[in-house]
Amino acid sequence: MVGFGGGGERLPRRVAVIAGLLLAASAINYMDRQTLANASKRVVEEFALTNEGYGRLEEWFGYAFAAGSLVFGVLADRVSVRWLYPAALAAWSAVGFATGFAADSGQLLVCRGLLGFFEAAHWPCALKTTQALLSTRGRTLGNGILQSGTSLGSILTPLVIWWLITRHGHSWRLAFQIVGLAGTVWIAAWMAATRADDFRIRPMGGDPVAVGLAGPGRKALAVLIVVTIINTVWQILRAWIPKILQEEHGYGETFTLWFTSGWFAVSDVGCIASGLFAWWLYSDTPQGPLLGFVMLGTVAYLFYLLRQQPDWFVPSFVMLVGIWFGCRGVGRAQETTGVAGFGRWVQAAALATAVAAAGFVWLGPHDSLIKWEKPFSPARLAELRRNGSTVMVDFTADWCPTCKTNLATA
Repeated sequence: MVGFGGGGERLPRRVAVIAGLLLAASAINYMDRQTLANASKRVVEEFALTNEGYGRLEEWFGYAFAAGSLVFGVLADRVSVRWLYPAALAAWSAVGFATGFAADSGQLLVCRGLLGFFEAAHWPCALKTTQALLSTRGRTLGNGILQSGTSLGSILTPLVIWWLITRHGHSWRLAFQIVGLAGTVWIAAWMAATRADDFRIRPMGGDPVAVGLAGPGRKALAVLIVVTIINTVWQILRAWIPKILQEEHGYGETFTLWFTSGWFAVSDVGCIASGLFAWWLYSDTPQGPLLGFVMLGTVAYLFYLLRQQPDWFVPSFVMLVGIWFGCRGVGRAQETTGVAGFGRWVQAAALATAVAAAGFVWLGPHDSLIKWEKPFSPARLAELRRNGSTVMVDFTADWCPTCKTNLATA
């Protein structure tokens, strides 16, 4: 076993190479996954898929990924990762390569399901590798490098698609095949860089050795809830952004692919910034993560106001900032009063006040939440209904006493 992270020692060269391979594996994992989304318009047109049909491809991928996570999570604890990891990567690369030969939507659906199942092996194997190679102190950096590979893959995939399909006119099938072949290079490098002894986990630098499985405590439940919420939104955006930009908004393929690459680059910066922000909050107060979550939710709410209710943006911003600083200031009273938990109760009360005030602003009576269009246009109504939009029609008459009463009291 080669370890790193217990002190100020230099990173061993072989550990650095393996860390780079973990980053590359994450990138390949997401490139195989993202090729369909970035070529979705061409794939949908060739197989005459509806939105429901395209959504079913992602549905099968998601269900298979969930099943594969359980299977490979167990296997990673029982089979040497040195062999399991390249075997799984070879399997998902082969499936990605085979996708380029799909003759109909049924074969495409099967390939998508198998891809999701085998790609699920990446995270158990990669995390097992960082656990074996790095001590507790150095593991956070290792996992950060591992995670950054997903962003790298998501940034590169649209550019590869643009270079192959848009610029040189190749079929979308070639993109699947080239990305699939990239896995063979990784497998050769992995086998050359690793040794069987690297993956025998032993205590290092005072690290405790966990025995058995941790029970489903509150922390595990919290992580499960947060990950579910985040990934529900993330996976929808990941799969549908290119298709929506081209089909719903009429953007060209070149713009869409470069925009998608830039979007993932910005999201990677956001991930890093969020991590630094959370670290800063936690170093300032033990309740930092909770307060950071509330602050990010408040920012999202203010962005909603800025777009939907610009008149309410400034007063809401002032109100929420005032409550925040009040919460912070009064919460410090715990240090002077000596009353255990006083600051926490004050912070909870301030949070409840902020949520209640924001809810009142959002749910209060203001007409501009509905975008009324005047005068009434039958053609516009038909267009909105074709797009699946929810439409409210406000109609009245001079002889209607109820309408006059509603208008006077609105």
